[in-house]
Amino acid sequence: MTRYWLMKSEPDECSIDDAMAAPRHTVPWTGVRNYQARNFMRDDMQVGDGVLFYHSSCPEPGIAGIARVASGVRPDPTQFDPQSPYHDAASKPDAPRWLLLDVQAVRKTRLLGLAELRAEPALQDLVVLKRGNRLSITPVEPAHWKRIVDGLLAD
Repeated sequence: MTRYWLMKSEPDECSIDDAMAAPRHTVPWTGVRNYQARNFMRDDMQVGDGVLFYHSSCPEPGIAGIARVASGVRPDPTQFDPQSPYHDAASKPDAPRWLLLDVQAVRKTRLLGLAELRAEPALQDLVVLKRGNRLSITPVEPAHWKRIVDGLLAD
């Protein structure tokens, strides 16, 4: 069963353009340091699941592309790198705390910003729009995926 996800990335870390330029349009999704987001990757995300590639922490946040989960999980090497901003001294190679998976960009879209998402009545329950939500990975309901991909981004 295909599931759908919204995955946030800061464009200066990895933008949809970076993903599209990568070999096979595929990038490792490093730097997840929230247990709930990690658990989504570990327990729920499967190869082939749809991804809304979302630019965050930038002047114009919003959905910037469509992607898919391209691999299962493996340890995120940035947790062991003291030079990385994602270094975690408490995480050990024999018991890694943080995981990553590969994301393959399918296509870049027009930017579907927060204001446009909020203005769409069918999306009022979209997790990224809920007050206080700061998770970098959130599930997307099939009806929300359909409205965004087949509706708003097809315009």
